[in-house]
Amino acid sequence: MKNYALAILALLVLYSVNAQETIIFDNQSSVITTAVPFMLIAPDARAAGMGDLGVATSVDAFASHWNPSKTVFSEYKSGLGVSYTPYLSKLVNDISIGYVTYYNRLNERSSFTASFKYFSLGEIEIREDQFSDPLIEKPNELTIDASYALRLADQFSMAVSLRYLRSDLRIQAVDQTANAASSIAVDITGYYQSEEEAYNDFNGRWRFGFALQNLGPKIKYDDNGQENFLPSTLRLGGGFDFIFDDYNKLSVTAEVAKLLVPTPPIYGFVDTDGDGMQNEIDDPNTPEDEREPTIIVEGKDDNVSFGKGLFQSFGDAPGGFSEEMSEFTWALGAEYNYDDAFMFRAGYFHESEDKGARQFFALGAGFKYTTINLDLSYLFSASKVQSPLENTLRFTLTFNFGDGEYQEY
Repeated sequence: MKNYALAILALLVLYSVNAQETIIFDNQSSVITTAVPFMLIAPDARAAGMGDLGVATSVDAFASHWNPSKTVFSEYKSGLGVSYTPYLSKLVNDISIGYVTYYNRLNERSSFTASFKYFSLGEIEIREDQFSDPLIEKPNELTIDASYALRLADQFSMAVSLRYLRSDLRIQAVDQTANAASSIAVDITGYYQSEEEAYNDFNGRWRFGFALQNLGPKIKYDDNGQENFLPSTLRLGGGFDFIFDDYNKLSVTAEVAKLLVPTPPIYGFVDTDGDGMQNEIDDPNTPEDEREPTIIVEGKDDNVSFGKGLFQSFGDAPGGFSEEMSEFTWALGAEYNYDDAFMFRAGYFHESEDKGARQFFALGAGFKYTTINLDLSYLFSASKVQSPLENTLRFTLTFNFGDGEYQEY
């Protein structure tokens, strides 16, 4: 009887404690955010016209952004690419992304690439009152890349890229201590391209590629500011070229990508007094020993180093495996090439509605005259969340040098 009474008393005590120390949690968004997200925007019209994919497409001058290891398969000695992308063109006319890239095949087995990407957020006028002269601020972000690619086998190559990035978004007229944030990052990429093979009604060629991009330390804008992850990304892609004859070729490509950044956990707190409020937030004067502690209800702590964050990103989603899989984006694209003079492209990009909801169709076209390529692309949003690039015409101009110096096929 005494044992039963002690058991009942223990249950009453536990019930009382649980009634007073209720766990309260917030329904927070699990969308992954990073610093300098402009680094993820496709800089070239060819990739944009196929749904923002490029890790496994055939080589062009803009391989430096997607997969520089492709450049050792170029039939040209070198190439120069220039691209312009209006941004938020429905709202303003002075926000844009400019991109310049150059590659050079050093010999049969190696190549070098360099590129410069500049994101201009236009001009911002700051006035103290209607009578004062305006202060003009021009926030911007940029990256400078250099890559070296080496052909390890007849059909396979790898490349390493070093990137410097700078983000100058703080308004010094508002905050005199504001500084630009900067960091470095590394890419590791690989590319496989098979020999042309004969099938029943056509010839064909396989393409595969991978890229680990923007691997680097977190950045912050001031000594006391929050550290932000770079948009480290894993890309995997594959494709096939249907070569019908000397004039007609159809290339299809698929790609998946995932941010290698920790998923934000769901936070909550232990409500010790039963008022349903977080004392630490509601009253900053609450003594520290009386504050109700913030806890992680689901997921893992995302305040980790970038190295740990890379591995943690594969298994830290609060919703488990299903949410982890929803963090992968995927894209499908196709390119029809007639006589290496006219190209028509189409693609689709998909991101889960819970992870950003970027979903869109894309169309593109390319024209080649002698050694000059002109590419255009256009985006149609397929999501409730409107894309900043919706109904935007994007331009790319490529100059190729040393035609036929290298014979790959």
